[in-house]
Amino acid sequence: MTTFPLTRKRRLRSSSSIRGLVAEHALTANDLIWPVFVLEGKNRKEAIKSMPGVFRLSQDLLIEKLGKLYDLGLNAVALFPVVSAEKKTEFAEEAYNDDGLVQRTIRAIKIVLPELLVISDIALDPYTIHGQDGIIDEEGYVLNDETIDVLTKQAHSHALAGVDIVAPSDMMDGRIIAIRMTLEDQDFPNTSILAYSAKYASCFYGPFRDAVGSAGNLGKSSKESYQMNPANSKEAIDEIAMDINEGADMIMVKPGMPYLDIIAKASEKFNTPIFAYQVSGEYAMLQSAIDNGYLHEKKAIMESLLCFKRAGCDAILSYYTDRVLDYLNEK
Repeated sequence: MTTFPLTRKRRLRSSSSIRGLVAEHALTANDLIWPVFVLEGKNRKEAIKSMPGVFRLSQDLLIEKLGKLYDLGLNAVALFPVVSAEKKTEFAEEAYNDDGLVQRTIRAIKIVLPELLVISDIALDPYTIHGQDGIIDEEGYVLNDETIDVLTKQAHSHALAGVDIVAPSDMMDGRIIAIRMTLEDQDFPNTSILAYSAKYASCFYGPFRDAVGSAGNLGKSSKESYQMNPANSKEAIDEIAMDINEGADMIMVKPGMPYLDIIAKASEKFNTPIFAYQVSGEYAMLQSAIDNGYLHEKKAIMESLLCFKRAGCDAILSYYTDRVLDYLNEK
C-alpha cells in the first residue's frame, strides 16, 4: 500500500484564486502614505539624482498630483520642505514661521482636499545651518531641552495651519509629552502625534538629506548622540513605550526593511498603530536594481511593501506610493 501525506500544504497554493483566499496579509491604498519634498515657487519640478523617479515639487504641482492620487485612493501625504540657504539659521526660527513653506502648503492642501490627511515633519534639520535636528552648543552637541522648546513652537504652528498629524522625528527625550501638552493647552486636542520612536542612526538616509538640502550642512557630523544605535532592539521597545505613555497616537520605526524585526516586536507588544518608513536609501537600492534590469519593477515594489504588512505594520511611508496606487487600480 502506497503511503501518501495526509497534509499537503501545496493544495492551498495550487491556483491564484485559492492563494488569494487564504492570504494572511494584503496591501491596500489605506496602508500607504506618500512622502513628498516641497519647493518654494510655482511650476517647479526638480529631479533628485540619488532617487531616480522622485521629484521635488512646488506647491501648485504638488496639489495637482495629490488630486490625481486622491482619486486613486490616497489617504495621507507627509510633507518635507526644501528650505533655501538664506532661511537656515543656528536656532531654526523658520521652523515655526506661521507663513513658512510647510504652513502655507498645509493650508493650500486642506482648501483643495480637506479629507486628505496631512502629516508634517517636526524636526529642525531642514532649518539649521549645521544640519542637526536640534540646537547645538559650542562643541556641536545637540541640546535636548532647548531643542524641545523649538519643536513645540513648530508643532503649534503646524496645528494652526490645519495639519492633521504632527510627526516628531528628532528623537529628543521628552518631546512627545511637551508637544502633547502644548497642543492641549492651545486647544488642538484632536491633532494627532505620530512619534518617530525607533529612529536609528542609519546610513540609509543619505538620499533624503540630499533631497532636502541638509547633507551639505551636516558635513562629517553624525546624529548618533540622539538617534538609536542599529545594534539595539530592546532599547527600541523602551523608546516606543515611553512615547506611548507620553501621548503618542501612532509610532514610527525608521528605516523599514532592515528593521522588520523591530516592527514585529512592537506590533506584538503594543496595541498602538505601528508605521514604518521605507526610507530613501531603501528606495535607491530597489530602484537601482530595477533600472538595471535585475528586478521586476512591480513585483519587487509590491513584495517589499507586503513584507511590512506581514511584519505588523499598519501604514507605510513609501516613495513608491504613487506607483503602487496605479498598480492597485489596474484592471
